[in-house]
Amino acid sequence: MNQEVRYYQSFDQDFEETRNQDCKIPKNYKWIHRNPIYRFFAFILYILVLIMDFVYMKLVGHITVKNRSLLIKAKLKGGYYIFSNHTILFGDVVNPFCIAFPTHPYIICSPSNLGIPVAGKMLPMAGAIPIPDNIHDLAKFNQTVKTRLKQGKAIVTYPEGHLWPYYTKIRPFAPAAFHLPVKYPAPVYVATSTFQKSRFHKKPKITIYLDGPFYVDEELSKKQAQKQLHYEVQKTMERRSKHSTFEYIIYRKKSS
Repeated sequence: MNQEVRYYQSFDQDFEETRNQDCKIPKNYKWIHRNPIYRFFAFILYILVLIMDFVYMKLVGHITVKNRSLLIKAKLKGGYYIFSNHTILFGDVVNPFCIAFPTHPYIICSPSNLGIPVAGKMLPMAGAIPIPDNIHDLAKFNQTVKTRLKQGKAIVTYPEGHLWPYYTKIRPFAPAAFHLPVKYPAPVYVATSTFQKSRFHKKPKITIYLDGPFYVDEELSKKQAQKQLHYEVQKTMERRSKHSTFEYIIYRKKSS
């Protein structure tokens, strides 16, 4: 089988871009809706996405989740964080719904996703939380995360930032990605997507490993606590990534 080869110059390179890549958060953006009609339709959308994700995982993505019982137990303790590598084009949008069930996931994402035709308007209703680019929206972003955690929801983050489909290793990410768990402490879980050759399909089967919980060391300074969480999460992802045994897409760095 001829495998696709993609060349990159840095780990910040985008391989999948939305049609409106420069989309910004609107000035009148409403971070939390309390209107009962909106919330009713948001619940209906949640159910539809949950069903769609179940079908996708079983029939399309060929995805198996290991250790999901960790998150079922987490439901009894309130909200929590999930940090994951960013490697599945459609799956990273919908998989958290089945993985976190019965907890509603809220996925931190780039504002560019709001510019996706049709679906972009529905993402916030489904549970997307766009990353702000100014101080004014940052306060509202933080308050949104704090509120969702108090409601017992799951906050999902892809610290690698950019989507690299079927990438089998772990790209470096900054300790700053863990400022939210330090600011609003809650259990941290790790979801690592790995890839294995399928006997029946061209695309690989996917195994997602869950690990945790990890906790903020409140005796450390904020920066030290971020570094500690970063170390634990990255090492866990790197260890689990060794379960990838098949490269559907080969990534090679361009020679300078």
